[in-house]
Amino acid sequence: MRTARIARKTHETDIFVEVNLDGTGAFDVGTGIGFLDHMIEQLSRHSLIDMVVKIKGDLHVDQHHTTEDCAIAIGQAITQALGAKAGIGRYGTAYSPMDEALVRVALDISGRPWLVWKAAFTQARLGEMDTELFEHWFQSFAQAAGITLHIEVLYGSNNHHIIEGIFKGLARALRDAVEMDPRKGGAVPSTKGLLGDGSLNG
Repeated sequence: MRTARIARKTHETDIFVEVNLDGTGAFDVGTGIGFLDHMIEQLSRHSLIDMVVKIKGDLHVDQHHTTEDCAIAIGQAITQALGAKAGIGRYGTAYSPMDEALVRVALDISGRPWLVWKAAFTQARLGEMDTELFEHWFQSFAQAAGITLHIEVLYGSNNHHIIEGIFKGLARALRDAVEMDPRKGGAVPSTKGLLGDGSLNG
């Protein structure tokens, strides 16, 4: 089983994250931000990655540190659980329809973190969550996980549908990318034979 745990305590957040890449999409999430909980639950359920995400953050200040550290810890746990990344699919692409909205997500577990973000919101908040923090969540996640991540909202008008489509699209793309491909025979999916930092990848 490909599992990992991340525990970190700072003056800003006290966080525990556990993932199982070969799970069933079971989750236990509590960040203190209800809408963020809902999105991470979608990420777990549709990626089939079991997730425990528990955070106590300085929400009396604002939501920035909790949102950022949540994404970093989940990204770190996923990359730790992947290990040498031998035999994985590496790439994933998903079109995610959510009622009137359609989102495209493409990713590469490359070791070269990058985010292309083509999404916008017409509300300052969804539930109690600041919508400006969504891009920051995905940027922090991509950086910590070493993922090249492209997100584009093709169309849509409902802000809730748009962001839920993004998280579900990430989940489906991530599911394909982390799953083991038996045809690869345990080989690392890179012509260089190694997936790690940007200087070593191909």
